[in-house]
Amino acid sequence: MDLFTAQWDERSGWSQPLGDLDGPDTLVLVLGPPWLTRASSPLREVLAAFPCSVVTGCSTAGQILADSITDDSVTVVALRFASTRVVAVAEPVAGPEDSFDAAARAGRRLCAELGIDPDAAAGPRTAATPRTPGALLTFTDGLHVNGSAVVAGLLAGTGGLLPVSGGMAGDEGRFERTWVLANGELVESGFCAVALAGPHLRVSHGSQGGWESFGPPRKVTRSAGTVVHELDGEPVLDLYERYLGDRAAGLPGTALLFPLAVQMPGSDRELVRTVLTVDHDARTMTFAGDVPEGSSARLMTSTLDGIIGGAGAAAQQAAETAPEGVLALAVSCIGRRLVLGRRTEDELEAVLDELPVGSELVGFYSFGEIAPTHDGVDCDLHNQTMTITTISEAGDGEGS
Repeated sequence: MDLFTAQWDERSGWSQPLGDLDGPDTLVLVLGPPWLTRASSPLREVLAAFPCSVVTGCSTAGQILADSITDDSVTVVALRFASTRVVAVAEPVAGPEDSFDAAARAGRRLCAELGIDPDAAAGPRTAATPRTPGALLTFTDGLHVNGSAVVAGLLAGTGGLLPVSGGMAGDEGRFERTWVLANGELVESGFCAVALAGPHLRVSHGSQGGWESFGPPRKVTRSAGTVVHELDGEPVLDLYERYLGDRAAGLPGTALLFPLAVQMPGSDRELVRTVLTVDHDARTMTFAGDVPEGSSARLMTSTLDGIIGGAGAAAQQAAETAPEGVLALAVSCIGRRLVLGRRTEDELEAVLDELPVGSELVGFYSFGEIAPTHDGVDCDLHNQTMTITTISEAGDGEGS
């Protein structure tokens, strides 16, 4: 596997020429600011340099390259595989309620392209259930898509044969416009899914938060998908405004400091959900993923050291089965960046400290992170986490 990274900024242009890795087995990720358009020179130059490659990516709340974070730059990473197929599909999403069906269609299309039978995975999945050698990366719009429904739809469409990771696009915390790059076009309501499949592909994952719950558990007494109306019979926005105090004027951004830990009905499984938008008239809050009615929810907070420690733990988890010299794709939450402030780069250093020797770290700050859970069985949308996906082919970094 050949790996190339470059970064563009308005003052100095590209950090290096875009290279010659173009081909049908090349995956190119473009990570950029929300103001980027199809006519912007950096995107036009990337598409011109990689006409035969699979090009995807999204807008961000900050691009990650090694131990640095930039906002107005464009970051590009190209992976040319030696023996791995790269197949991409894109689907528009009319609204959050359409997310599952659109993703299920995408999953079935990917399986057809790869010659995989999703029905072969019938029955409950355990840690011992074999998967097809491969992985699925997905990048979704951050404001108009139900991220958890996209993951569930992709798993349904592929029979769960490919582990899913990736993230939801961001826009530097403005909550106004995000985009996903699909088939050379910037899409503002939809997602792109890329399947990687081959006998020599090696992928590993890590996902950790470093947040802690506080206060009493509250029952979600009224919700619809990602929209929460009431906790314990009280309008959810009333509760948040009471906890935020003077900071309530900064909603929805300041709500990122207090995500919800949601325990699903009839399960001990807990997922973190963060706020995307608020409706002051209806007194509702829309979260990045489903918050089912009847679930139990608690507010969360964290310390700087807790968040940084969680980032290192995610990298350590991914590094357990990764060889030297991998690409490490980091997707971290915008809420973590807001809390860390000037110490944000400390979490990137914590990740680099745990990755295998010779690894290259790229990624972005997001409105939602997608990765397998800690047991490696289920994949889901996470919030307020650092997720790591390492990608390599057998022989990379192993002297062969």
